[in-house]
Amino acid sequence: MIVKRLFPLRLTGIFYGLTLLALPGAFAGSIYISGEDPDFHAQNGPNAVGAQHIIEDSLIFARNGNVAPILLLESNLSNLALGDHADSETGLIDSGYSAAITPGNHYVKVDAATFSGFSLAQLEQFSAIFIPSDHGGTLTGTDLQALDARSADIITYLNAGGGLVAFAEDGNHTPPTSGPAPALFGFLPFLVSSSAVEQFESGNTLTPAGVALGLTTADINGNFSHNVFIATGGMNTVANNPNGAILSLDFRGQIGSGGVTPEPGTLFLFGTALLIVALMWRRRERRT
Repeated sequence: MIVKRLFPLRLTGIFYGLTLLALPGAFAGSIYISGEDPDFHAQNGPNAVGAQHIIEDSLIFARNGNVAPILLLESNLSNLALGDHADSETGLIDSGYSAAITPGNHYVKVDAATFSGFSLAQLEQFSAIFIPSDHGGTLTGTDLQALDARSADIITYLNAGGGLVAFAEDGNHTPPTSGPAPALFGFLPFLVSSSAVEQFESGNTLTPAGVALGLTTADINGNFSHNVFIATGGMNTVANNPNGAILSLDFRGQIGSGGVTPEPGTLFLFGTALLIVALMWRRRERRT
């Protein structure tokens, strides 16, 4: 009988602990990553409108209502000499953004050296970090090296409420000016790995998470993709290619040494379910 009385009380205690996590004021980072390169296709097609929608919707998600400008990392246009690349800044402009430091759909462009020198307080002045694709866009090895070196700071920035959007990385970029080749998506260490793939987009499908972003199947088909993800790393699958491989992921919540934790709203729902179970057990106890 003592066990029966303690069990619901313990569940109720868990509920209250989880409810505290859901209180207003909790911060949650917002991340969108994809094996697509809409920064290239937004200006070159063949499905320019779909590519623009991907950029628009991913940034709306990442900014999470924050109207501060986004931070575009672009050191130079050296990738263009490789062929099959375009200026990512132009793709961002074609998707409705313009260069300015004022609130709204604006961006501030910095090179790798400037980004490396930013303090956390300076990073937090931006609503999201926009990372171009390397295959298709202008992300160079030097840019990626700078991002990977600041992985811990990027996670701190995200946990303070910042956002991040990153597109295809298959290693098709100019190498860094010095040092070893940087890890692809190495600035998100909880993401297990990615795999390069060159694929015309036909038959890609959206998950409920992708639909919730505002995307349509027309947006994610008709262009090319350059990598897929081997595992989610705790993030939500947004889109799959025809083979069932993960094409895009998103996440909103807290990031720690153990990986990612869902946004407080998800924990609140879990706590509510536990409370219901506790009440059912208590009612059953009274009847007996």
